[in-house]
Amino acid sequence: MSEARDMPLQAPVDAPTPSRMTELGKRVLSTIVLVPIFVWILIGGPAWLFTLMIVGVGMLANWEFTRMFHRAGVPVLREAGLLWGGLVTLAFVRPDRVGAAFAIVVLGLLAASLDRGAAGPARWQRVAVTLLGVCYVNWLLGHAISLRALPDGVHWVLLLVWVTCVGETAAYTVGSLLGRHKFAPGISPGKTVEGATAQLAASLLAALTAGGWLFPGLRLRDALAVGVLLGVLGQAGDLVESALKRSVGTKDTGHVIPGHGGILDRIDGFLFNAPVLFYYATFGRAWSA
Repeated sequence: MSEARDMPLQAPVDAPTPSRMTELGKRVLSTIVLVPIFVWILIGGPAWLFTLMIVGVGMLANWEFTRMFHRAGVPVLREAGLLWGGLVTLAFVRPDRVGAAFAIVVLGLLAASLDRGAAGPARWQRVAVTLLGVCYVNWLLGHAISLRALPDGVHWVLLLVWVTCVGETAAYTVGSLLGRHKFAPGISPGKTVEGATAQLAASLLAALTAGGWLFPGLRLRDALAVGVLLGVLGQAGDLVESALKRSVGTKDTGHVIPGHGGILDRIDGFLFNAPVLFYYATFGRAWSA
């Protein structure tokens, strides 16, 4: 989540408003609490615990996704999305079975549409929205499990979190304090050119500095590629979620994390960055060798 969520851009001011500073403080405190827990699970815990965390986060985010549409009056299969979504994410433990798991999910959702709960276009609308949630949240997030399973997988996951979080923090801070020019007013009125530029620059800097301490042996060209890719596509993930929320007239998907909103608000950038980094680590480096 890069900047203030879908809030109208205020008139230029000489100093940040107390509310902005309060929200920034909440974000910092939440990060201080959550990051050590995440790092311990990733580095100190067994691989299955990391998998369990990713599956759980995906299921919570899917629940927020379907709730967002449900509250807007859009029919959706919430329980089915929660369970089938969890299955798709869990299937990434065995990459050769992800396709089979996804086929089961599609068949299951289509079968669930045959009940008597809806008729006409609404019958298929709820299947389409539920399937969108499974693809957007659970399938994309499942790539974090595949990333963890790579050689040096722990380092790749740390790099993913470091670059994404530093970029998003820079975007929020610069956008809140200095942002004046709207970047995508039709999608996210609070996103500014200044914030977007800061996110790209901070993502690149974070990747370049990671090789010295976070990911020993990370090549310079890989750091450059990762910084640019995650700095750009993380913002695309933020804009996609903003467009989804705007389409149903909501500001935040939840209020689970102080200063961040819901789980889905927190992981929107990771949903794009996790598969991008996985495929770059798997194939991209070979192309650039």
